[in-house]
Amino acid sequence: MPLKFIFSPLEQFEILIILPLYLEGFDFSITNETIILSIVFLFFTIFFSASLNPKDLMLNLIPNKIQTIFELIYGVLISLIVDNLGKIEGQKYFPVLFSIFLYVITLNLIGLIPYSFTLTSHLIVTFTLALFIFIALNIICIKKHKFSFFSLFFPGGTSVILAFLLVPIELISYIFKPVSLSIRLFANMMAGHTLLKVIAGFGWALSGSSGILFLIHYIPLLILIPLFGLELGVALIQSFVFLILVCIYLNDSIHLH
Repeated sequence: MPLKFIFSPLEQFEILIILPLYLEGFDFSITNETIILSIVFLFFTIFFSASLNPKDLMLNLIPNKIQTIFELIYGVLISLIVDNLGKIEGQKYFPVLFSIFLYVITLNLIGLIPYSFTLTSHLIVTFTLALFIFIALNIICIKKHKFSFFSLFFPGGTSVILAFLLVPIELISYIFKPVSLSIRLFANMMAGHTLLKVIAGFGWALSGSSGILFLIHYIPLLILIPLFGLELGVALIQSFVFLILVCIYLNDSIHLH
């Protein structure tokens, strides 16, 4: 393999086949992406199984540090969802919205572990997630409002002549909701991880030098510390942004805004 690919900052996003499996022309190979998804699925299974029995979560009347963090996250999420959807609808859809948030933030944070793999840095992953959410929102809207669903593309009080301009614009903007939702998450995660790899590669290249260049290699290594903290913040913020946008889209589907 050429050296330029070995030291490429985009190498970390490559999907590698761990165990090739082919059946009747279909590719069922186990990749690094498959392993990360399996780990996330195992985490979700353990977490939600334990949530059915509070004793398994070791919840205390006087919360410890970990329980305090979970209660803080729960309080922030329930407040955010209720503010966007209202108390009744917010409580109704809280379980699925909480699951979406937990899924996204887990994929974001697991990518910060060395030698791991960032699933949300792949557009196909974020777009698939956003597309299924978008389909679910449409099902909710059609089930609740029937043919009134089409009023989303034809605002009330609009003249027929103006409709020829507004309807295509509203339709295009509506269709592009999952695209914008997925690209926002994908672009932020990919850009941050690429920057970390570029600076780390620069420091690694300088470490093989001698004299003053060897001393300079400590500078990019020190820069990595605040950048890693910044990337951690981006992973958290993008998870909240993803949830907020889903809540806004869900509110539009429920109330036909």
